[in-house]
Amino acid sequence: MTVRHDAETGSEGDLLEVWIDQDLCTGDGICAQYAPEVFELDIDGLAYVKSGDDELLQTPGATTPVPLPLLRDVADSAKECPGDCIHVRRVSDRVEVYGPDAE
Repeated sequence: MTVRHDAETGSEGDLLEVWIDQDLCTGDGICAQYAPEVFELDIDGLAYVKSGDDELLQTPGATTPVPLPLLRDVADSAKECPGDCIHVRRVSDRVEVYGPDAE
């Protein structure tokens, strides 16, 4: 069995991605404090994910890969978010592993 170990893998080589539901975002900014490489507040006061090129992804439901070194920070963001709007899921089966819909 081959297990991937690159910057965008979670446990056992599962690629993870994160997205924010702006309809629920409170604009608190906790996510940007935990993982500024992944999250940023925009001029509208809401949080968005950023691409690997540091571009703000403002399309509703836009996802970005979760770099393995930042997994704990992104997971903590999802856990601490007052709006319960941060969703981290496996790319392979789209199962949420951190966030309000995590099993």
